[in-house]
Formats: sequence, C-alpha cells, structure tokens
Amino acid sequence: MPHIGPHVTLNDPAFIHDTAQLFGRLTVHEGASIWPYVVTRAEMHEIVIGARTNIQDHVMIHVAYGGPTIVGEDCSITHRVVLHGCEIGDRVLIGIGATIMDGAKIGSNSIVAGHSIVTEGSVFPENAIIAGSPAKLIKTRDNSAANLMNAKFYHMNALNYAKGVERLSKEQLKTLQG
Repeated sequence: MPHIGPHVTLNDPAFIHDTAQLFGRLTVHEGASIWPYVVTRAEMHEIVIGARTNIQDHVMIHVAYGGPTIVGEDCSITHRVVLHGCEIGDRVLIGIGATIMDGAKIGSNSIVAGHSIVTEGSVFPENAIIAGSPAKLIKTRDNSAANLMNAKFYHMNALNYAKGVERLSKEQLKTLQG
C-alpha cells in the first residue's frame, strides 16, 4: 500500500502505485498518476499535481522554504526528476533526471531536457526548449501537441494499471496515433 498522509487530498487520480510515499499538504487532481517509488514531502507549503499529469518512477517532489511546488495539467514529469519549490505550467515535459530548483518557473508547452539543472529563480517563457547545467533557453517552439500526446499515453497506461492491465490494447494504440 502507498503511504498517503492525513493532509493529502486525492481528487480522483487515475493511478497511485503501491510504493508511492505521499507526505504533507499535497493535492492530486483528476486523472493524474503517481508511479513507482515517487516521494512527495510538503512540510510548510503545498504541492499541487494538475489533472492528467504523470509523475513517473523515482520522482522526488519537495517544497522550498519560500514556497510551494505547483505542477500544471497534462504534464509528464519523467523518471528520477527532482522538483523543489518550483512552478511548472501546463503541458510541460521534464526530461529524465532533470532538477528544477526553488522559485524556478517553467512556462506552458515547454520541454526541459534530461539531466538539466534549472537553477533557483530561473524563469522560462511558454514554448521553451530548455537544456544544460545550468539550464538555458535553447529555442522556442510550440511543444503542446507532442507534450499532450505523451500525457495522454501515460493517462491511458494509468487507467490500465489501475485495472491490473500492464499493456495498451491495439485499439488504445490506434486512438493515440490518431
């Protein structure tokens, strides 16, 4: 069973894996999914996970001394990401192993490349492609369709996993492919 603390609010998430550890003031919105070994901790401020957002394996989300961690709708927070007191817009993909630090803001429809380190207080616009350590704006382009497709894929997976099904059907794959 996942550890779900007394201050956690679950607004009909699609899936929460048994190994998840959810502590503090956390709100998980409709259709969101929490995958294996995710840890959230919110001692002072809150963590908010938007609708249909997927928080993938081994992600750690914590609040900053100065503020909450807010993740928008239809986001993909991929494997081993660290989110710490930051704000993530809607339809954002955070790549494997990236770290987003205190006070950073990532605009909607953006991509943060794997292993990037977004330093404290960094602010990036909508439609940004961000990479590096420290992370820099590489270019801008509307990534909303690709990011939304990834979020839909994980949402379908989450609904399946909640039923004990670990594979997408051929019909589900066709739906995703359009």
